Amino acid sequence: MSALDALAKSIGSNRIVRGKAITSVGGDPALSRDDGRRFRKRPVMKALEALQTPVEAPTVFA
Repeated sequence: MSALDALAKSIGSNRIVRGKAITSVGGDPALSRDDGRRFRKRPVMKALEALQTPVEAPTVFA
């Protein structure tokens, strides 16, 4: 997961899952506990999808 797609591509990451922000890639500290859990589920599920997807070049999963 990365909040900086271009940086992740430039270092050769094959699968890039877009995160929220540099300071909190996988979540949003402003959310309540329950809302935060729901918010974090999306990038985690997207990351699992990315791992199962064959890629030959850097690919952004948004």
